[in-house]
Amino acid sequence: AIIALHRLHQLAPDVVTKQEVIEKVRRMLCDRDPAVMGSTLNVIEAMARVDVQPFKDLVPSLISILKQICERRLPSEYDYHRIPAPWMQMKLVRILSVIGKNDSSASEGMYEILGDCLRKAEEAGINASNAIVYECIRCITNIYPNNTLLDCAGASISRFLSSRSQNLRYLGVTGLASIVERHPKYAADHQLAVIECLEDQDETLLRKTLDLLYRMTNPVNVEFITDRLLHFLRGSTDTYLRADLTTKICTIAERYAPNNAWYVRTVTELFKIAGDLVDPAVATNLMSLIAEGTGNEEDDEQADMVLRKQAVELYVSLLVNPPNRMPRVLVETLAWVLGEYGYLSSVMPLDAIIDGMCNLLSGSTARLGGGVPSTRRLILSAIMKMVAQYGNCPAAAAKCIDDYTKSSDPDAQKRCLEFQTILTQAPQLLGEVFPVDASLEDVEVDVNMSFLDGVVGEAISTGARPYEKPDDDDDDDIALASQTASAFKMTPYEKPSEKTYGQGMMQGLGSGNMGVAGAPNVTLPPGSSGGIAGPQGVASPTQQPTNPGEPQLVLRNVANVWGKQAPPVQAPAVSVPSTSSFASATSSTAQTGYGGFGAGPASAAAPVAAVKTAEQIEKERMAAALFGGISGAPPPPPPSATTQPAVAAMPQMAPAASVPQPAPVAPLVASPQFTPAVSAAPEVDLLGFDMEPSTTTTTAPMVDMLAPTPLAQSAPAPPAAPPAPAPAAPAPAPDDPFAAAGLLDGFAETAPLPSLSTSDGLDSMKFQFGGAPIAPLTINTPQFGEHWGQCPSTHPANIPSSTSASTLSKFMALCGRAGLHKVEEIAATNEGIAACMAGGGSSVALVHGKISPLPGGTSSRVDVTVKSTDPQLGMSLSMYLQNMIR
Repeated sequence: AIIALHRLHQLAPDVVTKQEVIEKVRRMLCDRDPAVMGSTLNVIEAMARVDVQPFKDLVPSLISILKQICERRLPSEYDYHRIPAPWMQMKLVRILSVIGKNDSSASEGMYEILGDCLRKAEEAGINASNAIVYECIRCITNIYPNNTLLDCAGASISRFLSSRSQNLRYLGVTGLASIVERHPKYAADHQLAVIECLEDQDETLLRKTLDLLYRMTNPVNVEFITDRLLHFLRGSTDTYLRADLTTKICTIAERYAPNNAWYVRTVTELFKIAGDLVDPAVATNLMSLIAEGTGNEEDDEQADMVLRKQAVELYVSLLVNPPNRMPRVLVETLAWVLGEYGYLSSVMPLDAIIDGMCNLLSGSTARLGGGVPSTRRLILSAIMKMVAQYGNCPAAAAKCIDDYTKSSDPDAQKRCLEFQTILTQAPQLLGEVFPVDASLEDVEVDVNMSFLDGVVGEAISTGARPYEKPDDDDDDDIALASQTASAFKMTPYEKPSEKTYGQGMMQGLGSGNMGVAGAPNVTLPPGSSGGIAGPQGVASPTQQPTNPGEPQLVLRNVANVWGKQAPPVQAPAVSVPSTSSFASATSSTAQTGYGGFGAGPASAAAPVAAVKTAEQIEKERMAAALFGGISGAPPPPPPSATTQPAVAAMPQMAPAASVPQPAPVAPLVASPQFTPAVSAAPEVDLLGFDMEPSTTTTTAPMVDMLAPTPLAQSAPAPPAAPPAPAPAAPAPAPDDPFAAAGLLDGFAETAPLPSLSTSDGLDSMKFQFGGAPIAPLTINTPQFGEHWGQCPSTHPANIPSSTSASTLSKFMALCGRAGLHKVEEIAATNEGIAACMAGGGSSVALVHGKISPLPGGTSSRVDVTVKSTDPQLGMSLSMYLQNMIR
């Protein structure tokens, strides 16, 4: 009946209202028959996914029902292979996942029961219990996070991935994909397992692993992941999968491209493999990138020309050795690039490029992207542009143009006839009709058409009547309507009512109230008491009171249906299985510091490194490239003489051992606690225009890192007098009121003030944040890699050409002058890493820089990535370093 009522509400919500269904659901949830209660769970889940607010107060009751099921309080006929009501358990866990999303108060009450449910399902070890474990993993990763439960979920994922069953490995990859988006550090322990899944013959498992790669992409491992996705795309024949992979490759290439040249190569390769599935906007963005470059500044012009030359060389190689089938988007992009910048080629003369384009135009339609008329017109226009650049029309181009003057396509025929006319009658106009590199120039249009004034005046003088605008012209009305429709609205956005993810303080398992308590208006199911004591003596929270007038839960007199009262057994504490790779860190690590930072020396003995085969070393190298940028990921081992060098992972850390163990860390000087700072500032609606004045708060002044730092002196010093020839007798020094008052602060006339307009003057000043200079954070490379993935704020900066940081040593010297600790210089890959802290260690910033020398040797391209626990600190430091490097 309750399922039928819900279906009627879906078909006719005006007849069976939502309030009526919710009222019935609340009553049926407390029915004496467990089957009725189980049917009600389906309705609650479906309605909660649409609107969760009416079911927020049901969390204590749902937790109590799940607890009684786990304690086998239901009759034995609901068991399946000795698992008590597994489908009801999964349904309840899914409902809790929906209710606890982005709600810290609701999630706190779920921690204990989720841990018990996960532990008991792990102990069973059959398919039904594995399904419960998977639902618990999804719920733990979806609700407000708890470190203890995340460790338990990581241990379960580890068991799934190490199983020989393909189904369990599929669950492990799916669970890892759900946890890696918000907590990427938990993926670091499963590097080799993910690599093995990539090489598996099971296509379903391989597809899910590729989805995992897409979710864990970051600026460090984007090259490796993109290469794997392209490799799988080449051999795939599934149309849906090819379209999905194409979209994912375009997304991560645009979002995480390390440089423009790599983006051009990657997108061109994607055009070759699946050009028919690529959005045309991707080709437009690629052409705009080549034309516009990195910016409009004069310093970037050299880098822009290098990028254009590289693009020309890439497409010339395609023209010389074209594939048997070229998609339309690839042919059109090739025609545009060579038509605009073909003269930049150094491997093939311009006349040879023109001959190659003519051969392409007269070749098979498979190499013309189907040979549609619009593609042929673009190739004709490219040939005309290159003829204008070359200054002469080769025989192949003349024949091709002549053939298309008889084409059935009127547009192509018109273009060729006009070009022939210009070429034969006014060849000096070719440079004006087809200017070089003019794709971005604005076209000047004379809206008044003043060039026709002479013709109009002559016609009027011969008796023509002047033009008069008709009285019934509707153009003004249309223009007025369009202006009214597009008027700018100043109405502010509504303030969000739901708490966003990550706000508020989270209390760990056993550190707060997590039980179920009865409320004055609610009677809990039998077996539940006012406070359910947990393994650590956890007190129960008070249930949220319901609104007066609404039907309340009545759960009395149902003990005979739910089974005998279970004997009181003290529930063991939630623990991580010892076989998990997530349990490598000791329990004291989480108590002494965040991620082990600032902890004392570890007492674990160093493991004995086992002898590895060449295949294992290659898998570890691939895993290090894949998991670059994720906390705890080791660096790739050095490639052998027969192995191609892999993509450099950042940051470089100590060589990976067969079993990762925490290395002893010496106590730091300041022992800063690396814990996320909780801001006490009130939330401010930046889009609200009618904001009320807030309470008085102490805010650090904003510091403009691009402005020169003023000298610390209370009064300006007088300008130094020009040197004069030494007199025969020393003259008495003039009275200086500033010097007499002691206002020069150590500056003398013989020592001029340092100029802050020069780079030396700017570099000598330490970076300041919040009015105080930053302090160097003395950590080593493994600690740097551990904390890299824990900094949520990322601020990249690209300097296309720099002379002040043209080498790695210069870049590290700039970081040192700014106040950062130089962690390591990686000369093999021209990369360097540094670290600093602010606010006494409450905020930490990590800097990674890569130096790419430009042709000529005098300047280099510098790519800097700043990650910080404080977004304002990361943004300010990134701007400061960018200004110094320039």
